[in-house]
Amino acid sequence: MTQHTHLDPSPFFLDGGPTGVLLIHGFTGAPPEMRLVGDYLHARGLTVSGPLLPGHGTSPADMNRCKWTDWTAHAAHALAELQSHCRTVFVGGLSMGAVLTLRLAARHPELAGAIAYAPALWTADRKIYLSPLMKYLLPVRPVSSESDLVDPQADLRLWCYAETPVFAAHELLKLLMQVRRLLPQVTCPLLVLHSTGDRSIHPDSARLTYERAGAGDKQLVTIERSGHAITVDTQWEFVADTTYRFITAHTDAVT
Repeated sequence: MTQHTHLDPSPFFLDGGPTGVLLIHGFTGAPPEMRLVGDYLHARGLTVSGPLLPGHGTSPADMNRCKWTDWTAHAAHALAELQSHCRTVFVGGLSMGAVLTLRLAARHPELAGAIAYAPALWTADRKIYLSPLMKYLLPVRPVSSESDLVDPQADLRLWCYAETPVFAAHELLKLLMQVRRLLPQVTCPLLVLHSTGDRSIHPDSARLTYERAGAGDKQLVTIERSGHAITVDTQWEFVADTTYRFITAHTDAVT
């Protein structure tokens, strides 16, 4: 995975009807990883916002200068902007974007629903727990060249750094630890989607997210023929359709 020159990492806004969906990308990623789902929802009458988080879309060095509060503040601002534009709002995110989604849901019970794609509250890479020390020894480390993506074209839909900014990984760890504690406060309708082929998050991460969330109305959907980036891999259309059906089931504003 790399910074493909045919992709634009800029944020996107697709104006549609009175129901809005905020789609938040993942750690070191960019809005293109949410664009297929965004276009699918927009084609069905929804307004879709795909923000670009601070430190992303530029360089790992920029990201290493960010704090976790920069990401949460930006996500909150993007939500407020969408709420000013739409009558009904849902929030969804991939990986770290799912973590930010859950934090927003915990703080905004008025949300019509939350969608967590491959939530990274528990990661497969244990090195993240060494990041508080490792960041001073190795501020940037290479990303493994092994991919868990099933569709050979899926990588071409991703814009992300080829290196892991380790100072930023420590900030991610702080965010994960906080949001784990907030899960009981997630009371709006919740949809959790993940793949058994995901090698980036812990195999139990989606289940634990689902079980610990306080929502009475919640669904856990498991797919098997995708990697971590389920919004661009071989089953992305199923993911998008499941998202749309969740939204239509929880709002009367979709046209």
